[in-house]
Amino acid sequence: MSISSSLNAGVMGLNSNSSRLSAISDNIANSSTYGYKRSQVDFSSMVLQQQSSAYAAGGVRVTAFKDIAATGSLISTGNATDLAVSGRGLVPVTDNTGVNSLSSERSLMMLPTGSFYADESGNLRTQSGLFLLGWPANSDGEIGNVSRNSGTDLEPVNIAASQYTASPTSRIELGINLPADATTAGGTGESYTLPIEYFDNLGRAQTLSLEFSPNVPASGSSNAWSVEIFDSAGDPAVSIGDLAVNFSDSAVNGGRIDTGGVTASNGATYDDTTGTVTLNLPHGDVEVFIGRPNDSAGITQLSANFSPTSVSKDGAPIGDLQSVEIDENGYLQAIYNTGFRRTLYQIPVGDVPNMNGLKALDGQAFRVSAESGNLYLWDAGTGPVGSIEGYALMESTTDIAAELTDLIETQRAYSSSAKIVQTVDEMLQETTNLKR
Repeated sequence: MSISSSLNAGVMGLNSNSSRLSAISDNIANSSTYGYKRSQVDFSSMVLQQQSSAYAAGGVRVTAFKDIAATGSLISTGNATDLAVSGRGLVPVTDNTGVNSLSSERSLMMLPTGSFYADESGNLRTQSGLFLLGWPANSDGEIGNVSRNSGTDLEPVNIAASQYTASPTSRIELGINLPADATTAGGTGESYTLPIEYFDNLGRAQTLSLEFSPNVPASGSSNAWSVEIFDSAGDPAVSIGDLAVNFSDSAVNGGRIDTGGVTASNGATYDDTTGTVTLNLPHGDVEVFIGRPNDSAGITQLSANFSPTSVSKDGAPIGDLQSVEIDENGYLQAIYNTGFRRTLYQIPVGDVPNMNGLKALDGQAFRVSAESGNLYLWDAGTGPVGSIEGYALMESTTDIAAELTDLIETQRAYSSSAKIVQTVDEMLQETTNLKR
């Protein structure tokens, strides 16, 4: 019994060290593979029930696993769609079959890093055939409510539909000073015109013209202005709103819009809580911020020249897609030749309770298993997961020096196990020779 158990232990030692050698071979072969997670083997002893008169060798068994929780160093690249998770977590991907499948039927996998490029259909994919997944953004760049416990709301990231885009103007903010002397008796009554460019829903540039006319009294100061608003989208330009604006001359609020000092008509409306005038343009309503009563922001009337100190607007003309970038929060943005940026997708970062329990697949991909626990999709850089780095790839977690050291140890251990088998064979041969 003792001799046969020794032989069994020797054979198990050979098998265990063979498994370790296989893991080392994989690690060394993938030492330059981006995103590769080092394979490891864990030896554990086996103990047989012992008798007082003899000892029985139990041997050893091996458990192989990948150290998926380990992270490699990040290196910079020149490709904007090279991305890596800086820290814990993986990005969602799918295979070629899942691109055109329903989300419920799609194969969901996870990847620590990837060099993505746009294929002939505009989908971002790796050379190994894994397609990046993300949550699509609406026209305002918002993601909305999405499922974080599954890939139900994930879609293949596609940039083909974003080759051209136009963003219509929805808000204009004015910072203007009107000369106080213009509303005093004896003023010339000269009007001041301010043209403001805006963009319609087809990306065409249009012009709003605001004509400020002072109300000149017979004596004293009126501190009142009439504002007529014209839109160049009409043919000819048409008036789309009238404002009557009165300014305070008090010691505290002098030069600011007076309480109840704005009256809107001819299609325009004014909200004194937000300080905005709503205009009905052909492509939709546009809010124009002119200022709240008794507030220094917006339009003022001070003893200075007519000065449009700050005029800003949102929206952008039609533009051609130049490039895409992914920021640290996982937002994939399209950048157009007009300088306009538009959020297309948010790339989440997946996490599971037991990272090392994930099932390893080809191409450095992993899949959720019973041992890993349930998947949760985080915003990049929140909770336990790291941020997403663009222009970067993650190096292999293999340490060549450590692997070569383990290789020497494995060779010695294998030779020793083989020596046990040889010794047991010689002892059994001696036992056989006793019969001669």
